[in-house]
Amino acid sequence: MQPLHDSRAFALGFLGMATNLHSNSPMLTKLIASFIGHQKANRASERSRGALELPAPEREGGEPLLRALSRRHSSREFQSKKLPIQVLSNLLWSAFGINRPKSGDRTAPSALNAQEIDLYVALSEGVYLYAAKPHRLELIAPIDARRISGYQDFVDHAPLDIIYVADMRHTLARIEGERALQYAAISAGAITQNVYLYCASAGLATVARGLFDRKALGEALGLSDHEEVLLTQTVGYPG
Repeated sequence: MQPLHDSRAFALGFLGMATNLHSNSPMLTKLIASFIGHQKANRASERSRGALELPAPEREGGEPLLRALSRRHSSREFQSKKLPIQVLSNLLWSAFGINRPKSGDRTAPSALNAQEIDLYVALSEGVYLYAAKPHRLELIAPIDARRISGYQDFVDHAPLDIIYVADMRHTLARIEGERALQYAAISAGAITQNVYLYCASAGLATVARGLFDRKALGEALGLSDHEEVLLTQTVGYPG
């Protein structure tokens, strides 16, 4: 018997069997899908060219929720000033960090807890992949991808673009075709709103965008056929 070098591939195969053999036992399927989602840290490390360690996120403070909701809006004017690393840490944790360490569950929901959304972080010095479990950024490519993350002028100088990528391997084994992409889009929308609310609370500007060259951006990120860019979101200080 060949050794199982890829526990994630094994889980995907087992998930397929669970779908066929245990259609009346949805709990088993949910547990396996959740296990697949928790393999993201390993995958990020395999692609990493180095790591940017983030400080622990600040989980207290900020504006009350209702006040943040009243201030939530899209902005298209940004300063080029870089975000302090503590702000970057707080932002990414708020977006899709782990808020229940024992279970590995996140600040935004996903169908079957598949956690199929990956957050790529485009900074001037490189493109990083957010690894939620160790709470750090893994360097994927030492390039400035902000210019290809959208057609708008402000993306060239705003300090940060978050690129939302759906890894369809998490859902296609259990959910067929178009519905899997719909579920991924719902997850991405929840994360996007988390970013909006954090920015409203922290005095930052942000806007979610769907107009960009998906092929060029996917190539810059080194994405595979089962990964798809859904949207991008610019963050920075108000211009």
